[in-house]
Amino acid sequence: MYKIITLNLIFVLLQQFSINAQDSLSIKTLSINGEKLPFEEKKKLWYESFTIRGYAQARYNRLFETNNQLGCEQCDKSWGGNGGFFFRRIRFIYFGQLSKQVYFYIQPDFASSASTNGLHFAQIRDAYFDIGLDAENEFRIRIGQSKVPFGFENMQSSQNRLPLDRNDALNSAVSNERDIGVFFYWAPKKIRDRFLMLVRENYKGSGDYGVFGLGAYNGQTANKPELNNEFHIVARICYPLEIGSQIIEPAVQGFTGNYLIPKDQITPGVKTKSDLNYLDHRAAASLVLYPKPFGFTAEYNIGIGPEYNKITNAIEERPLKGGYITFNYMVKLKKQILFPFIRTQYYSGGKKHEKDSRSYVVHENEFGFEWQPSKNFELVVMYTMSSRRYEDGGLKNNLQVGNLLRLQAQVNF
Repeated sequence: MYKIITLNLIFVLLQQFSINAQDSLSIKTLSINGEKLPFEEKKKLWYESFTIRGYAQARYNRLFETNNQLGCEQCDKSWGGNGGFFFRRIRFIYFGQLSKQVYFYIQPDFASSASTNGLHFAQIRDAYFDIGLDAENEFRIRIGQSKVPFGFENMQSSQNRLPLDRNDALNSAVSNERDIGVFFYWAPKKIRDRFLMLVRENYKGSGDYGVFGLGAYNGQTANKPELNNEFHIVARICYPLEIGSQIIEPAVQGFTGNYLIPKDQITPGVKTKSDLNYLDHRAAASLVLYPKPFGFTAEYNIGIGPEYNKITNAIEERPLKGGYITFNYMVKLKKQILFPFIRTQYYSGGKKHEKDSRSYVVHENEFGFEWQPSKNFELVVMYTMSSRRYEDGGLKNNLQVGNLLRLQAQVNF
């Protein structure tokens, strides 16, 4: 009896003064001479179940601009005439491991642009939860709005990416890189830890989307309602290989489905299929060498999708192709880090989520650097040399060529 009373008093004192707190939280029973003594496990308070972080990006794109008619709707709405200082992203991320098998992630953006004259609207980017299917969460199901596992740069956070905008070729597959659906991911614990390390150690990783991913999603892109009662199906396989001190990550991926073009996205007089349903198929290959210190990323995709044809004044199912390659280098200057980089990209095809599934031919070269004087602040300086032909029912024979110097300040918190 005295042993029981004494042990309970010790347990109360440990809780009161937080001595050996980690052990006290995990104790449920204690055995003395084979006798199990019950103890109450301390429950987490609601605010101890999640973490908040975020980042904000402010840009200016008009320095040394040679053509104010050159724009990129999918890239950055502050390109071109009347563009000024611009918030590209203001994001708060709420995430946490609610239990060993349940994880949640919610990311709103407070700098979404509803139109060219309506800025800084709040909009959900991610809202999902992961359900682990085994003790190590090597097998998991993701439910909600999240990134579609197609393309390394699409999955890489804009907080980590070096070029200011994603490449046209693969990013044209999924507007805002996201959609609502259900996704299955698998990766051994060792590889999951490697994915996390590549982000944590500033190697510009994409995050943990598994060695194998398979999913079904609406297919109308993020924050858009489903219109045709047909799912898109996506699959991806990748593996980050350690070769000496280097890590190289090859991947293949693809998706298939039908995209229904919304009526308000069609210029009057432009001809379309009667049901507005168009094939939307793609396959892509990716190869990443993480910067230790030299790195590169190369991706290429082919497929079929809706695209405006100015000769027939119609939206048709047409082939698409394109990709990019980025070279980069990590320079450590005491506590500061510098990432010089250069990227070249090409894309020929339609963008299904733009007006009339706008037709594009893009040739673009960019070079610059990202400077990180501390973990909380980054500055990107990038020079862009662009040739973009983009045409729709109201904008025919439109070829814009120009150069511009672009600046971005980013705060991480």
